[in-house]
Amino acid sequence: MPIMLLSEKNTPRWIIFLIDVFICISSLVLAYLLRFNFHIPLVEIDRFNYVFPVVLGVRIISFLISKIYAGIIRYTSTRDAVRIFFTVTGGSVAFIIANLISYKIKAFYVVPFSIVIIDYITTVFVMTASRIFVKTLYMEITNPTKNKRDVIIYGAGESGVITKRALDRDAGTKYRVIAFIDDDEKKTGKTLEGIKIYSARKDFEDLLRANPVAHVIISIHNISLLKKRDIIEKCLKFNTKVLNVPPVDHWINGELSFKQIKKVKIEDLLERDPIELDLDKIEKYISGKRILITGGAGSIGSEIARQVVSFHPEKLIILDQAESSLYDFQLELTEKFHQSRTCGIETIIGDIRNKESMKVLFETFKPQVVFHAAAYKHVPVMEHNPSEAIMTNVFGTKVLADLSIEHQIEKFVMVSTDKAVNPTNVMGATKRIAEIYCQSLNKKPHKKLAAGSQQPATNNLHSGLQTADYKLQTEQPTQFITTRFGNVLGSNGSVIPRFRKQIEDGGPVTVTHPDITRYFMTIHEACQLVLEAGAIGNGGEIYLFDMGSHVKVTDLATKMVQLSGLQVGKDIQIIYTGLRPGEKLYEELLNNAENTIPTHHPKIVIGKVREYDFATISADVEELMALRCRKDDNTLVKKMKEMVPEFISHNSTYSKLDTINQ
Repeated sequence: MPIMLLSEKNTPRWIIFLIDVFICISSLVLAYLLRFNFHIPLVEIDRFNYVFPVVLGVRIISFLISKIYAGIIRYTSTRDAVRIFFTVTGGSVAFIIANLISYKIKAFYVVPFSIVIIDYITTVFVMTASRIFVKTLYMEITNPTKNKRDVIIYGAGESGVITKRALDRDAGTKYRVIAFIDDDEKKTGKTLEGIKIYSARKDFEDLLRANPVAHVIISIHNISLLKKRDIIEKCLKFNTKVLNVPPVDHWINGELSFKQIKKVKIEDLLERDPIELDLDKIEKYISGKRILITGGAGSIGSEIARQVVSFHPEKLIILDQAESSLYDFQLELTEKFHQSRTCGIETIIGDIRNKESMKVLFETFKPQVVFHAAAYKHVPVMEHNPSEAIMTNVFGTKVLADLSIEHQIEKFVMVSTDKAVNPTNVMGATKRIAEIYCQSLNKKPHKKLAAGSQQPATNNLHSGLQTADYKLQTEQPTQFITTRFGNVLGSNGSVIPRFRKQIEDGGPVTVTHPDITRYFMTIHEACQLVLEAGAIGNGGEIYLFDMGSHVKVTDLATKMVQLSGLQVGKDIQIIYTGLRPGEKLYEELLNNAENTIPTHHPKIVIGKVREYDFATISADVEELMALRCRKDDNTLVKKMKEMVPEFISHNSTYSKLDTINQ
């Protein structure tokens, strides 16, 4: 091959074409030499004069039709080899057919069969081998083996083979697969695509220790979370990056690309086994119903919406006051569900604190189930803005809860937080007051309008939508259900996106305290449990979710740095900034005076909590709203501490109020 084939510029097609023609001529000559043991009789030399143009003509025509000369030689792939095979085979089949016809007419072979066979084998081999040789030589020149980074593929099955081929095809100049690892001991010692298979149990750590392995690619589908965590933990010990092959249904046109192989995320270490849900029960209370989700453009609300759609509600009403987030989510739902959607989706801009606006919404869309996820949630911000926290988290919840009673909503599912347990901050206290108010509504006698009565006409939220007779359901009162869980992985403002951004920026990673711990669960898992709790709830319960083991935030930050291929103290620093106002060292899911009742679901329990009289808590909330008008934060927080006696401020300016109360 000419040297120009190894240059960065693409070699002209006509040069590749001439080289292929030269290979065909050489193969034909070699076929004659081999056939006659390098002593060609004169009679065969005479026959060669017409065999040569026939063979060359057929090869040239087949090359022009298939355009095998159009490929870039240095990027030759399996597909190119297959095209060469079929092109050469087609020409040789033409010789065979010509021989059969010629023999039948004149008892004469155009091209001797032995020459056809030898020429066919030689042409296929040389054309394919020459391209592979150029590709290999180009890769070695542009990126010598000593500069390539070692890679281990975990999984010596079909997926592992596909992963290696994708690596060779898309990133072969950068990486070199040095080993396959597999849990099946029967495969140990064998080779796959020329690469030796090693035992996961015996050899994995030794390979990591003995070689500067850049990446371990996990290429096993349906791998258990426990096994995946074990692989990742072993790799982190040796500062080896871990990559993960996506599921087959995520491959582009059924083919894996190296660019689709992604880094393992910290979520993979914290994720737990999939939750088994009572899908029939969930579908029964959602299917064909009108569902309202407040805070529907937020992390939790949007995921609840995604899951609710799969249960075929009649209408999904998504309420949020964040215009841009709501618009983006509307586009997502339109793109994802526009073909298969079986329900109407309405996106509404609105503020849950605006009673008149919420009243219009309820009367217009007549929701039957409400998932209340709208809230202010950032502890330090709310510590400095107690008035706004009360207005949204308490009064906003009260507005929705009261309207749910008035309009005979079947179920009202409130999304709460573990920070409502023994609250140490304003945010947690407001969520606890909201919990108490919703619980107390279950004990309040509910007034019901006569069936078929008409509500007063109101302005519509959307033009052309008429308010019809409003027939109230009188079978049972509204069921108020509360769900509590801890930190949700990847939610807006959570610690993981913040750490990820700090690592991308080169650090430092900031942690408030070396001993601080948190419970974590994925957004998907949290919202599944919200739906399940809504399905099994009868009203008045506070459902608590199994959050697993608490995680030390420092360990979380360290592993995130390591998963990025960096080292703590060398590439990225972790610094401690001190606890923020109202922040706890350890989160709780239950009040000390509470206990729990198991449910049919192993990950959900019911918290037995103190019951509150509706008249008392309602009067307290009204007083709290009146105090808000004074714009005196200390007075507001003092009243909250009276309503929630276990509210003891931590690291906050309001700690002095606890001293006064004592």
